[in-house]
Amino acid sequence: MYTSYNFDQQEVDLQNYYYFTKGFSKEELDKIEQNVSTLPYQDGKTVGGSKEVRSSKIKWVPQNDQWYWLYEKLSNYAVQANIALWNFELNTIPEQIQYTEYYATDNGHYDWHADIGPGMLSKRKISITVQLSEPDEYEGGNLELFMGGSMEGPFTQAKREAGLVFLFPSFMMHRVTPVTRGVRKSFVIWLGGSHYK
Repeated sequence: MYTSYNFDQQEVDLQNYYYFTKGFSKEELDKIEQNVSTLPYQDGKTVGGSKEVRSSKIKWVPQNDQWYWLYEKLSNYAVQANIALWNFELNTIPEQIQYTEYYATDNGHYDWHADIGPGMLSKRKISITVQLSEPDEYEGGNLELFMGGSMEGPFTQAKREAGLVFLFPSFMMHRVTPVTRGVRKSFVIWLGGSHYK
């Protein structure tokens, strides 16, 4: 007689997000803004290079001694969220932090997308977004997650709070709605390593 066996597995919540309010203090945000001002700008691009999908300016924050504290802090937040929800196998931060500015004067936005893809992008498992701007410094520019259902919404929206750390699985669809006034500043980083398992 054939018998199948099911081994006990930890239950995880792959379609959920995690966040830390006041993940960064005002002093830390000021330090980030001061230090990032010395880095060069680039145009934010997608894998396909379409400006219809994305309009922003970015800077890459190097993995060096000056920025070690920031990478370490974000790693610690990711570990906490991962234990609570997803239980991904994490072993590296393969890319640099991407500092981003979305300008109302340039229709700043990032349309629906997932953070995974070919090559280096296949190693992403957890996406982290840190809000740097105060809510009254811009209008629009909401970070939204698609949780399933209709693409007409409603969508889950991250809180508009400077210092907020917002984490979600990199395969989840998300967007930044068009900024209609001011400038939205944030940075993102991805953790992972090997393929999903």
